[in-house]
Parts: sequence; structure tokens; C-alpha cells
Amino acid sequence: MTDVLTAAAFVPSPPLLVPELNGLSAAETDDLRAAILDAGRSLSGTVEWIVVGAEQVEQTVPSTACGTFSGFGADVPVRLGPDADGEPDPGLPLPALVAGWIRDRTAPHVRVTTHVVATDSDNSHCSELGRSLRARLDGDDLPRALLVVADGAATLTAKAPGAYDPRSGDVEAALADALATGDPVALGALDADLCSQIRLDGRAAWDVLAGAFPAPPRSAQVTYCAAPYGVGYHVGIWTP
Repeated sequence: MTDVLTAAAFVPSPPLLVPELNGLSAAETDDLRAAILDAGRSLSGTVEWIVVGAEQVEQTVPSTACGTFSGFGADVPVRLGPDADGEPDPGLPLPALVAGWIRDRTAPHVRVTTHVVATDSDNSHCSELGRSLRARLDGDDLPRALLVVADGAATLTAKAPGAYDPRSGDVEAALADALATGDPVALGALDADLCSQIRLDGRAAWDVLAGAFPAPPRSAQVTYCAAPYGVGYHVGIWTP
């Protein structure tokens, strides 16, 4: 059987990408928002997105869920699939909300299933999850995509959410290089303890992406790489 993972995309998770949450400053994130929506459109030929993110508590959010960004300041509803119904849940994890927001605007026919891994998960657990997700993605002839919703370090400047940590620059550069060159070994080699100290909370999700690629991708493309608010944001696509 040939692989049917069509692509693995990665986007950051800032709520500020939603214009309604950004007010008069929405134009400041136009380039980021455009890159994220372009990544969603690139996955629109699939039937399901398997989303991976990292938060404090590990959980799975099904494609029947509805959510809202009301907890972040504006009641912007999202749906995670064409069969999603019911009252929007303001407690959905941010990676699911962001994925749903992208889905609603670029691929409303797609089902989105979100796997949230705990930020303090060790590398072996994340790698195993990546391998199991890849097996699911390649398990039949339905076109599916992997979407990683994760940030880089949150300590890159003095105004960053975690303030400035001089160690974060080198780690962020290593992350950016691994994504740009399509290097799953380097991506999976990020030091978990150091990442925790420099607030690179997406490390566990990046580990899952590395685990999903037993071999380097055929192509790797990064369409956005910057830290406009002192947090590393990366948008791009790996093609198996």
C-alpha cells in the first residue's frame, strides 16, 4: 500500500490570528494569517485532518465538537467537522480551536480530530504517538493530512510572554532549521528540559511530527518564520 498521508502542515497557535480578537491591530498579523490560511487550503483535498497540539492535559477532541474563542475575548464559533453540532464549548483546547478556525475558512468539508499531548511528555511517548498516527494516516486509501499546531520559544525578546531568555535564540534557530530542511531527527532532538525552561511549550507536538516521519520528507517548505511578539511562529508543509 502506498502512503496516503498527503502532507504534514504546521502552524502556530496564537489567538491573535483571529481578527475579532485583535481589534485595530489585526493588520499587524495579516502576513501570518495569510500564510496560515494558505496552509489550510493546501490540505483542502483531504477528508480528515489529524491535528496535534500540546497543552497541560493530554486529551482527544473529536470532529463532532464545536468550540468558541469566547474565553479569549470574542465569541467566534468554530466547528471541527461537517457533523459537528451542539452548543460551542469555550473550554476546547487552543490547538482544536485554531484548527477549527482554519477548517471553517479553508476546508469546511474536512473532519478534524485533535490529539493534545501533555507539554511535559517525554520524547519516547511523543515519538510513539507520532508513529501510531502515521500508521492510522496510512491505514487505508482515504486522503488525510497531519496538522501540527504549535509555537516556538516564548522568550525571544524582552516583551515576550515569558520575558527574554538568552538561551532561546539558539534553540529557536535549531527548530527553524529542522523545519526548513525537513530533518525529523534534529526536530526530535530538542532538549525537553531546556525547552520547558525557555517556554517552548510546543516541543511535545514537534516531537510527534518527528515521530510521524521515519524518513525525511520528500520536500519541506516554510512560508512564514518570524517572532513578531517575541514568540516563534512557523508555517509550512512537509510532503511525504
